[in-house]
Amino acid sequence: MTQTVVAVGRDADFKRIVRTMREWQVSALPVLEGDGRVIGVVSEADLLPKEEWHAQDSPLRRPRTYSEELGKAAGGTAADLMTTPAVTVHPEAFVSAAARIMAEKRIKRLPVTDAAGCLRGIVSRSDVLSVFLRPDEEIAAEIRESILGPMADTLGEVRITVQEGVVTLSGDLGDSHFVPLVVRTVLSVEGVVNVHLAV
Repeated sequence: MTQTVVAVGRDADFKRIVRTMREWQVSALPVLEGDGRVIGVVSEADLLPKEEWHAQDSPLRRPRTYSEELGKAAGGTAADLMTTPAVTVHPEAFVSAAARIMAEKRIKRLPVTDAAGCLRGIVSRSDVLSVFLRPDEEIAAEIRESILGPMADTLGEVRITVQEGVVTLSGDLGDSHFVPLVVRTVLSVEGVVNVHLAV
């Protein structure tokens, strides 16, 4: 995560939000209250209804979407415009969990909050993807120590190679019913792109 995070308070006005986004080149800002507790996130998507409202053929003028978007179009502060509650992640969460949340919610940035809900950092898509730059040797060492080591009594002699994040397991993986578990466990290691079996 990035620990230096730009955020706004609930009373930040529309123009200040836009200026802050442009200055820091971000597409979303956490909205904070009191001692830094995250109460929402205001994104470019939250700001667009105001411009859309001015368009002659705006869908906001249609009854079906009018009530849903009118509040955002008329909003003038972060409290009016933000999406709430904020979708956040805990500092101890795995990168894979952050990636899953971002994919499911279709968001680009994810505030990192502590147990009290206070902002501690932010995770972006580029942060999540950077895990795939992890060195092959480091990935192989983690698999040997954290997965194959504890499973030594169940597995036979297993050899492992990692090239560009692709793990190849060869040798004796033991009972064939056990193989899918080994593969899923190896896939969960940060930086693993795929797993191949050569047994």
